[in-house]
Amino acid sequence: MSGRRTSIDDAAFAYVTRKSGEVEISYQGRPVTTLRGEAAAKFVNRIDGLGDPEAQHLMARVTGNFKRGNER
Repeated sequence: MSGRRTSIDDAAFAYVTRKSGEVEISYQGRPVTTLRGEAAAKFVNRIDGLGDPEAQHLMARVTGNFKRGNER
């Protein structure tokens, strides 16, 4: 065990906006959550113009109870 903690900046969050308006957020290529309707529109408005570290933090918050740091 290296003792190194994974920073949110190291995380590989990504999102895709679909034609239907849905937004799928994935972590390391695996889908985590899908936003629909007003939540999707709000997310797109908030993430537009953010730098990568801020966007990573936003996606981590939107996915909910994700990576508390005690997973093994």
